Amino acid sequence: MPAARNLIRNTRSIRPKMRDEEKAKQEDSPSAKKPKLERFPFTRWEFTAALGVLVVFSSGLFCIYLGMPTSVYVNLKLPRTVSDLRLLKDHLATYAKDYPAQFILGYCSTYIFMQTFMIPGTIFMSLLAGALFGVVRGLFLVVFNATAGASSCFFLSKLIGRPIVNWFWPDKLRVFQAEIAKRKEKLLNYMLFLRVTPTLPNLFINLASPIVDIPFHVFFLATLLGLIPASYITVRAGLALGDLKSVKDLYDFKTLSMLFLIGSIIIFPTLLKRKRIYE
Repeated sequence: MPAARNLIRNTRSIRPKMRDEEKAKQEDSPSAKKPKLERFPFTRWEFTAALGVLVVFSSGLFCIYLGMPTSVYVNLKLPRTVSDLRLLKDHLATYAKDYPAQFILGYCSTYIFMQTFMIPGTIFMSLLAGALFGVVRGLFLVVFNATAGASSCFFLSKLIGRPIVNWFWPDKLRVFQAEIAKRKEKLLNYMLFLRVTPTLPNLFINLASPIVDIPFHVFFLATLLGLIPASYITVRAGLALGDLKSVKDLYDFKTLSMLFLIGSIIIFPTLLKRKRIYE
């Protein structure tokens, strides 16, 4: 009898284990797996803060546009092709000549707004500056606005950037953070290299820099100086806007080679120091 009771107990203890194993197999099977809904990247507070900043910027920009003549305001739209840009340039040429201060205020506000909120199309704004103001004044305008917009995006990213970057570029962020950690002593050289060359998108650099603890003064100087070569190329191309067929024509093999050569010269001190450390 004791042996029979032990056998019954063992049988009862084995059955739950078998059920657990079968359940685990069913959960691991591909047919049983169901796609999980990913959580929205912002908390309620972050979303409210981002929306508030957007409303403030948009209201200011809208007020500036309302101060323009109706004939100019109603025909404004962001260009998406070179053909659109030619039409916009012809439309704004007279207004920019007659009201230079108002035009520059609207131009700068639009450029900084687009940079701050990661709206694509600033390359057309750079071409427009070259077409309307020439190389020297156009380059000054573009570098000023690009630096101001990137700085604004930097501080906005401090507020809400981490969930955005983790949502879109988790792997790239880890690599970027590791590279920054290796180059703490020559961080300005490395950031200049990234700005001069198209190694990383400027959008990613603007958003990820505060997340990986890049000091703002390093970010600012690298942006201010590093954007000059590419901005010069774009602004100068704006002078011959009629001959430009596509934005892709701006960065051919020769242009990219020149940018990487400048970037290599900038980052050379960092590589030389690392070599001496290993020796």
